[in-house]
Amino acid sequence: MRAIVYRAFGDPEVLELAEVPRPVPQRHEVLVRVRAAGVNPPDWKLRRTPFPPDYTELPLTPGWDVSGVVEEIGEYTGRFKPGDEVFGMLNFPYAARAYADYVVARPRQFARKPDGVDHVQAAALPMAALTAWQAFSDIAGVSPGQRVLVHAAAGGIGHLAVQLAKLRGAYVIGTTRAAKHEFVRKLGADEVIDYTGVDFAEAVSGVDLVLDMVGGDYPIRSIPVLKPGGTFIAGAGATPADEAAFERAGVRWGRFSVEPDHAALEEIARLAAAGKLAAHVDRVFPLADAAAAHALMESGDFVGKLVLEP
Repeated sequence: MRAIVYRAFGDPEVLELAEVPRPVPQRHEVLVRVRAAGVNPPDWKLRRTPFPPDYTELPLTPGWDVSGVVEEIGEYTGRFKPGDEVFGMLNFPYAARAYADYVVARPRQFARKPDGVDHVQAAALPMAALTAWQAFSDIAGVSPGQRVLVHAAAGGIGHLAVQLAKLRGAYVIGTTRAAKHEFVRKLGADEVIDYTGVDFAEAVSGVDLVLDMVGGDYPIRSIPVLKPGGTFIAGAGATPADEAAFERAGVRWGRFSVEPDHAALEEIARLAAAGKLAAHVDRVFPLADAAAAHALMESGDFVGKLVLEP
C-alpha cells in the first residue's frame, strides 16, 4: 500500500510517498481503508523534532485522524463489520500512521461516521473536536451563561471549540486576525477580537474560562481577563513560570493531552449528523502532497482544517 514516510527529521520536504506493507489486524483490531486523513499540529511538530521515546526511530508515518471503511476484522466481531463507515483519532499520542491507504487500530477508537457527513469532513473532526470536548466536559464543565474566551478561534481546535461552547449555552469570545472575524462570527461567537491590533487583556474581562491553543506569552497575558476562581486550560502547554503566576492569581488551571474517547466521539458524530457541529475544511490535498499540506499548516495561512485524501 501507499503511505507517507519520513526518514529524517526536518522541513516538510522530508515527507515522501512510499510503498510499505499493508498492516494486518491482530485479534482485537480492525483494518480500515482510509478515505481521508486529517492534518493536525502534532503531525508537523513531531516531524521536525524527535520526541522520546516513541518518535525517535525512523522511518515514521505521521497522522492520527482518519475516516474510512472497515475492510477486515481480527477475531473481534462485536462492534463493527466489513463495510461499516467509521472515523476516529487513533492511538494518540502513540503512532497511528494515518497518512496511508490503510490503518489498523482497536475498534473502540472509532465511531460510526456521522450520517450525511462525507469522509473529508469526518476526518477533520476527531482530534480537534475531542480536544475541545474534553476541555469543556472533563476539566472546565462549561455551563449556560458562562463567558468563554477561545484563543485562535479560527484554527482547527478553535473553530470547533466556539461551536461546542455555544452549544453549551456559553457567551463566547474569540481571538483571531481581522480577516477571519466574519468566519468566527458565523460559527456563533458573540465577540471577536483582532489580536494584531488590540490587546485582548484590555478588551476582555470577567471570563470564566480561557481555552488557549497558542502558548508563548498567552497564559500570562490571559490572567487579568479571568474572574476570581476562573479557569485557564493550557492546551498548548504552560511553563513553570506560568503555573506560579496562576497560583499567585488564584486561577484554576489545567493542561491536558487529548486522548481517544469513543463515547465522546459518538456524541460528536451525533451533533455533526444533526448539523449542529461542522468542521470547516480549508483545503484538501492528495496523499502525495502531504508536504504541501504541512507547509501550509505551519504557515497558519488558512482557516479550520486541512485534510489528505488518498
